[in-house]
Amino acid sequence: MRLRFGTFMAPFHPPEHNPTLALENDLELLQHMDALGFDEAWIGEHHSAGSEIIASPEIFIMAAAERTRNIKLGTGVVSLPYHNPLWVAERMVLLDHLTRGRVMFGVGPGALPTDAAMLGLEPPQMRPLLEEYLEIVMHLLTSEEPISYESDRLTLKDARLHLRPYSDPLFDMAIAAVASPSGAKLAGKYGHGVLSLGATVAVGMDVLAHHWTIQEEVAEANGTVADRDKWRLVGLMHLAETEEQAREDVKYGITQWFRYFQNVAAFPQMAVEGGDIDEMIDFVNGGLGVIGTPDQAVAQIEELLEQSNGGFGAYLTLAHNWANNESTKKSYELLARHVMPRFQSGGNGLVGAAERAQAARPALADKQMVAVEEATARYEEEKGAIVLS
Repeated sequence: MRLRFGTFMAPFHPPEHNPTLALENDLELLQHMDALGFDEAWIGEHHSAGSEIIASPEIFIMAAAERTRNIKLGTGVVSLPYHNPLWVAERMVLLDHLTRGRVMFGVGPGALPTDAAMLGLEPPQMRPLLEEYLEIVMHLLTSEEPISYESDRLTLKDARLHLRPYSDPLFDMAIAAVASPSGAKLAGKYGHGVLSLGATVAVGMDVLAHHWTIQEEVAEANGTVADRDKWRLVGLMHLAETEEQAREDVKYGITQWFRYFQNVAAFPQMAVEGGDIDEMIDFVNGGLGVIGTPDQAVAQIEELLEQSNGGFGAYLTLAHNWANNESTKKSYELLARHVMPRFQSGGNGLVGAAERAQAARPALADKQMVAVEEATARYEEEKGAIVLS
């Protein structure tokens, strides 16, 4: 199975940085990834806490779509409990047409409690609302029959889409999952993919295979298919030519990222440890991810493939702003040049061809020398015959 590669862009920016320039840098990174041959990018939705500054992944995706040609662009994720599901479905169908089918639709319950609090939502409400609203969205996207719904938060009366999706039958869909089984359950129910956020943290690694078992069981009960090709794992990486250079690169911004998860974001599944930069780097390299070389990245992905107990479809790097723009782009280039081919048929074929040619070289070289000698001898004979005549 050809492993796809991409990024999950929340994004994370220091609050003191110019937000307009930060967003421009995000768009430039996606252009860079498109040119390098990355497969997909997922764009987040957040409304508080000062670092994750994209409020509408749909708007950002449209800007990115105008600057790129091939990379697929997904909502990573739309926090569905925050929205009217009718309008969410309408916006995604519009994006599907405007991008000529390059859009992907990811949903989740919402990661920042400070977002939900502004809507008067409590954490226990989020996952039930996600389930209810996703059922509405799926009806709207897959049926032309109207749907009605009423609760203390939402009323729909004979709602239906007037524009049907461009993709046939539907664009790719994924459900966010970290530690709880709710994402895997919903993915199994509808046959969607899973976005495994925090897959490389301890709690994530421990539940990878368990999530897949849940998805398979629920899919079987609902007559859908649990497709490993739709399973995406999100991990942490920054690559350089040497580990020493990578460690130096991330001194630019890794402290701010760690402090955000330690002190600001109420996201217990992403608890990170480290008091100074060296401790932070060592914590990442202790199993969470890779700050180092392409070879270390290959080893990390191979470990994840083994941990998943059967494989997955895509590896997504978490866009984290640990390094400056130049070093960040270099990291993605190293990933594209030296890591991606190890997990894609094209690269494996070239390596195999080179190895076979090397193994065959001695015998073939001997035959080549014999052929040259024979050709030389024939020439001498022919030249002698001409002189005698």
